[in-house]
Amino acid sequence: MTEAYIYDAARTPRGKGRPDGSLHEVTSVALSARLLDAVKERNGLEGHAVEDVIWGNATQVMEQGGCLARSAVLASQLDESIPGLSINRFCASGMEAMNLAANQIRGGSGEAYIAGGVEMMSRVAMGSDGAAIAVDPALTFKTYFVPQGISADIIATQYGFSREDADALAVESQRRAAIAISEGRFAKSIVPVRDQNGLIILDHDEFPRPNTTMESLGALKPSFKDMGEMMPGFDKVAMLKYPHLSAINHIHHAGNSSGIVDGAAAVLIGNREFGEKHGLKPRARIRDTAKIGTDPTIMLTGPVPVTEKILCESGLSIGDIDLFEVNEAFASVVLRFMQAFEVDPSLVNVNGGAMALGHPLGATGAMIIGTLLDELERQDKQIGLATLCVASGMGAATIIERV
Repeated sequence: MTEAYIYDAARTPRGKGRPDGSLHEVTSVALSARLLDAVKERNGLEGHAVEDVIWGNATQVMEQGGCLARSAVLASQLDESIPGLSINRFCASGMEAMNLAANQIRGGSGEAYIAGGVEMMSRVAMGSDGAAIAVDPALTFKTYFVPQGISADIIATQYGFSREDADALAVESQRRAAIAISEGRFAKSIVPVRDQNGLIILDHDEFPRPNTTMESLGALKPSFKDMGEMMPGFDKVAMLKYPHLSAINHIHHAGNSSGIVDGAAAVLIGNREFGEKHGLKPRARIRDTAKIGTDPTIMLTGPVPVTEKILCESGLSIGDIDLFEVNEAFASVVLRFMQAFEVDPSLVNVNGGAMALGHPLGATGAMIIGTLLDELERQDKQIGLATLCVASGMGAATIIERV
């Protein structure tokens, strides 16, 4: 089987996902196009250099609707002969775009792809697509649907995580992100966003709150307690599914959940011949990919079974993995991952995660691959695993190995 290699990984800074966020003036298509241009320029790509652009985004309506990938190609400086494919696996869309590209290459369909994703959460609100999983009664009754925040609280209740556990992880995420930013660990991958006049709009992640403390988080009210307990209440729905739980412990709030942000990320993936043709050196090979479906009510436990699956298929053990990126959708997701595999916390999300930096849904999967690769290089380590929980009960994972 042909090997698939990562030649480049780039991302925009994450902007606050609000009307006063720095990237709010930029459309999803424009942000994607500017990042595609950066990948083209950084790697000297001309003509039909890549087979396709595979682009993920989670809320595919309005400016993020249609085939956003093709629109981004046409808005960019890439050759118009390059097509585009938009995909949606919710929070794992950026990773799934990358995994799909890698597996196309491994199967012999094209020499190279640009894959990644975008989410402009300040412009296209999460949930504005009216997804059936949340609004169709025939489906919600069957799946015992509850909002993701309730699912995160169910994980905390089921596996014994306290508010203090979650807040401590959030404070640590902020601390690690602050160190990473101060030491320039993201500089290799970040592409500043400029306006039409070439002036910089944003060149750094603007969401982190480095002064976060246990005391400041302790003052925040649980975000999902009211929606869980008010009649008829999602807690009652959850306990129909899990009757062994006498109550749901609501521990999550804005400080120990992922931040709403804007951003895009791209990965250039190709075979060995592509690199030789373009004078590019591979940075890592994509060793394995995996996806799985899980319980749609608790919803966010996917990183555990998908990691079990990818380790089994790759012939690796958890001890063979040098570094981990586990998306911090909610604190309990990462706490459960570390509990399940007895992983040393110092190896997980070394540079902080989405609680500090934010989670631009369709882009995050590709972003954390780039962060993982940069950190493997910085520490001179070999193998990394990235994984995300996914809405409606799924999980996705990728293992990369430096070359």
